[in-house]
Amino acid sequence: MKRPPRVVLDTNVVLSALIFGGGPAARVRAGWQSGRFAPLASTSTAGELARVLRYPQFGLSTAEQEELLADYLPWVHVVHVPDPPPKVPRCRDPFDLPFLHLAVAGKAHVLVSGDRDLLALAGASNICAILTVHELCRRYLEG
Repeated sequence: MKRPPRVVLDTNVVLSALIFGGGPAARVRAGWQSGRFAPLASTSTAGELARVLRYPQFGLSTAEQEELLADYLPWVHVVHVPDPPPKVPRCRDPFDLPFLHLAVAGKAHVLVSGDRDLLALAGASNICAILTVHELCRRYLEG
């Protein structure tokens, strides 16, 4: 049996899937829940997700935050990112580095993002494919 692709989802992709849940975001959520792909996370990326869920603009109670994390984290394959982290392409936004480090350390097939700084690295050497949510859906979640 073929193993599902290993996928890094940036925080905005996970948030869209958990909070807003319609359209392509719903397909992403169904994709990780059905095993169509294996989402990867590190201590850093999981911590960022938990931190962002606490933002006041989402208006989520602690119980709601925990419920959303429980809808994602059980599906995640945890990857240890070494210190120092692996070499990655130069990125304009240092806050994106944990996702690049995770992709390399976790031997990801794909990194999915809507972030322009990450998408600008599509096609760079020493990193997996970098796709938008729509591209992920077309490549892995149709049919």
